[in-house]
Amino acid sequence: MTIRYELIHQCAQTGARYGILHTPHWSFETPIFMPVGTKATVKTLENQEIKEVCDGLILGNTYHLWLQPGESIVKAHGGIREFSMWDGGLLTDSGGFQVFSLSNLRKITEEGVTFRHHKSGAKLFMAPEDSIRIQNDLGADIIMSFDECPPFHADDKYMKESVERTIRWAKRGKDAHSRKDQALFGIVQGGPNKELRKYCLDELTKIGFDGYSIGGLSVGESKDEMYSMLEYLKDYMPIDKPRYLMGVGAPEDLIVGAINGIDMFDCVLPTRLARHGSALTSIGKVTIKNKTFESDLTPLDPNCECKVCTTYTKSYLRHLFKGDEILGQRLVSYHNLYFIHTLMKDIRKAIKNDRLADFKKEFLEKYF
Repeated sequence: MTIRYELIHQCAQTGARYGILHTPHWSFETPIFMPVGTKATVKTLENQEIKEVCDGLILGNTYHLWLQPGESIVKAHGGIREFSMWDGGLLTDSGGFQVFSLSNLRKITEEGVTFRHHKSGAKLFMAPEDSIRIQNDLGADIIMSFDECPPFHADDKYMKESVERTIRWAKRGKDAHSRKDQALFGIVQGGPNKELRKYCLDELTKIGFDGYSIGGLSVGESKDEMYSMLEYLKDYMPIDKPRYLMGVGAPEDLIVGAINGIDMFDCVLPTRLARHGSALTSIGKVTIKNKTFESDLTPLDPNCECKVCTTYTKSYLRHLFKGDEILGQRLVSYHNLYFIHTLMKDIRKAIKNDRLADFKKEFLEKYF
């Protein structure tokens, strides 16, 4: 078995899905949020802390682990789990997003992508087969097809060519996939073009994957554009396969994504915000560096039960950031992931109780 998705219940108000994602190592309730462990670590946190603030499934970045320390070193340890001593579930992305984010450092051809190393400038090349081989060596439970993530508002001609290439690369990647204990997901691209999105999904479904991801969203388009595409795609995604919205993690987007049938999410947002002193709370974002918190003896979020909010004051947390103490980043990272973890539990509960639309209204009224 690679993975199996079990649909348990759909919310009567919204159609949102509550299910179980069964993997060879663990089973996870969905919808689920995966913290991003880019370089085989969720930044600033150790494994026991990560377990406390997530459901046990995290993401690693193929591109960055390929460059440092190299997949051969990770493989020599037995894979990412043994390398990082993480005993939970793992998903690796394909490196395809770097095709988008390093657009000034790469050249795309039918064979693959020629990169310039984002630090040294050294010339690198990755083909779909390379991405799959590297992910086979990294050893995650779920791996991703190598795709091109085009700019959201690219012209129609380029978008069509990009989608066709992503489909061809997906087939090449599946043919190269050599490990039966790893699930392989296809990635739906197409920018704002709904016909292209459906075409991409249909062609990927013909190839056949263990799950289907929606890529190329949260890349600069408006919220309305993202939500419109999710609403459109929800009726076409295979009902018996897990659905993964890549790179989306704002609280309001997680709720809307769940309403539109998404089962899996990941994003660097909670930890990236934390490292810059922004906390996610039940009444919205708090910028802890602000002088207004200098003498504030209240918790970061009075409605949060995490060890940060039950131990420290805003005044102390502000002091850590103003003093450039790493502990500040660690504590707010822990809190932000705990906040998202709690939100996902609340979303699952609301789905099971057929009231996710009500929950959305209640949550957003407080959050905004």
